[in-house]
Amino acid sequence: MADLTTLESRLQRGDATLAVIGLGYVGLPVACKFAAAGFTVLGVERDAAKAAQVSAGECPIGGAEPGLTELLAQVVAAGRLTATTDYALCRRAQVALIAVETPLGGDHQPDYTVLASALRSLGAHLPPGMLVIVESTIAPGTMDRFVRPILEQVSGRRAGEDFWLVHCPERVMPGKLLANLESCARVVGGMTPAAARAAAALYRHVVRAELDLTDCLTAELVKTTENTYRDVQIAFANEVALLCESVGADVFQVRRLVNKSPHREMHLPGAGVGGHCIPKDPWLLLAGAGDGFQARLIPTARAVNDGMPLHVADLVADGLRAVGVEMAGARVAVLGYAYLEESDDARNSPSAVLVARLREMGAEVLIHDPFVLPYQGDWRDVVRGCDAAVVMVAHRAYRQMDLHELRGLLRHPVLVDGRDLFTAEEARGFVYRGVGKPGKESL
Repeated sequence: MADLTTLESRLQRGDATLAVIGLGYVGLPVACKFAAAGFTVLGVERDAAKAAQVSAGECPIGGAEPGLTELLAQVVAAGRLTATTDYALCRRAQVALIAVETPLGGDHQPDYTVLASALRSLGAHLPPGMLVIVESTIAPGTMDRFVRPILEQVSGRRAGEDFWLVHCPERVMPGKLLANLESCARVVGGMTPAAARAAAALYRHVVRAELDLTDCLTAELVKTTENTYRDVQIAFANEVALLCESVGADVFQVRRLVNKSPHREMHLPGAGVGGHCIPKDPWLLLAGAGDGFQARLIPTARAVNDGMPLHVADLVADGLRAVGVEMAGARVAVLGYAYLEESDDARNSPSAVLVARLREMGAEVLIHDPFVLPYQGDWRDVVRGCDAAVVMVAHRAYRQMDLHELRGLLRHPVLVDGRDLFTAEEARGFVYRGVGKPGKESL
């Protein structure tokens, strides 16, 4: 049996080599933080161009990500972090942290193609005594029914004897990657208590919050449940927003007054829910449910949130009709394509759904986003001559737009606000439509 006590002692001292598999929004900041803490870190990335970029100290993540570019350059220059596509180099490591994407298939079931590939590649070079930590978000039961069997089969080694398994799900979001790594509590789920203790010894070098040690299944449930809870809460806010529109009230005023009552924390409504986590994790949670369980609330919440970009398309059509323009043949400017402000992350972007719907309705759609590469440039060049503008992301560039200038550039003064950037008073002079707000004709 491998000696986990010795490994735990090495991790406490910071004397170990780590392999971080996947250098995206999770893996890259993880690799940088551990390298800055004194560990030797090997980043393993299937995208050769990205691996080369990281090895050169150049950050592949765009948007406003405080401190990441500088930290990456620092740890690469110090020789603490290198990147490769070669899994064979994992033989040098004592710990492997897996941070690859776990998307959904068309049937709302987990698509573990990338995770399986990473596990097989690691398994082929798994050294004895390695601590393997999965940070990717996974469905309950995945560690035992999927991760362990693949690693055991490919490596010929046994979990709990020859290597060790832990699930420590990430809790980060774009724009706060490094800050979240330090400040957010972590759930450390070990396949054995000793494995959880060893992993905690590692994470204490970078996490300044609580580390809660538990089992793998509980850790899987905690991560998927917390994002499902957020999804349900957002769906409630969105449904109230739709109700407010129907009766001619402003949901944001309603929300502000509701939240003055103790223990009321109504979430923000908006044009849709995006990102890699919230649209996916409710389905991951349900994918791990037992045969006798019938979900009702969670799928309904998903349907409400998925429907919000389609509702924005209806607001566009309504605003255009108010100026005598039909959707078919209209030119519509969509401002914002990332799912989150000040970020380049367009995974599961509500704007993508809106754009597809507008085009399906016959509109010509032009897109702008200051951070997403295909859509960068001057927003003025995009909106000029359009029949309507739709703000889908609360980027600073849009918050600071001169609405008088915007109105002068549009062919028809139709403004649809999906993120509560403007008040009806500020939008005077427009046919103004906003999620959760009464329609205003202020020409």
